[in-house]
Amino acid sequence: MSIQAINVRNQFRGKVKEIIPGDVVSEIDVETPWGIVTSVITTRSVKDLDLKIGSEVVALVKSTEVSIAKL
Repeated sequence: MSIQAINVRNQFRGKVKEIIPGDVVSEIDVETPWGIVTSVITTRSVKDLDLKIGSEVVALVKSTEVSIAKL
């Protein structure tokens, strides 16, 4: 997957440090050079993105929302 352009200013590249799975939503901790960023996304998205510990991702932060894109 290649991200060509995203209109979100606050982007943090990092690696998945921890995944706390739930039935509907899961917590994803992303280790970045500036610290840990936590995202709550659907468990379906975790599976669709094939996120694992160590996956390279970018955390996209907008207001109180943190989205995840796998790199």
